[in-house]
Amino acid sequence: MKINKLYTKTGDAGKTRLVGGAEVPKTSVRVEAYGEVDELNSVIGICRTECDIESLTKQLESIQHDLFDIGSDLASLSPWEGMIRVDSNSISKLEGWIDSLTEHVPELTSFVLPGGTKLNSYLHLARSVCRRTERSVLRLAESESINISIPIYLNRLSDFLFAAARFESSEKKVGEYLWIKGGGR
Repeated sequence: MKINKLYTKTGDAGKTRLVGGAEVPKTSVRVEAYGEVDELNSVIGICRTECDIESLTKQLESIQHDLFDIGSDLASLSPWEGMIRVDSNSISKLEGWIDSLTEHVPELTSFVLPGGTKLNSYLHLARSVCRRTERSVLRLAESESINISIPIYLNRLSDFLFAAARFESSEKKVGEYLWIKGGGR
């Protein structure tokens, strides 16, 4: 793949081309959905850059590749030959990672607030961006056909990011910020 020119001027009139050449408004639900996947990938890139736990860094790298595949999938009106798509195996991979991460953290006794370490905060930011991305993809699915594994993957990814934030705090021996019910603050 070669990308020699960064600007094409084809989007100047508010349109963009999907994979396969179909032209759609930049304000379409489909473009919004894959744009939010791109934003999520960027936030996870920050997490990966800040992470110094090798196993977690490798997991975040794998997730970034999955998200790029998801963006490509959402930017296509139909599957094409050679397309890489998330599937039940991708979801099972996340579930295994979640189970492994949660084995190393104490049981929750309260809601958790973001913070304690910079990476913990970034992982929670990624989690909230992931939830918004999931909602955007579900809006798209209400009107157009998509890979049914994508919203499931995103749902599981937000759980993974929560587990990763808790794991990172535990590994760094930094107490989690816990929510205190109104009267006890």
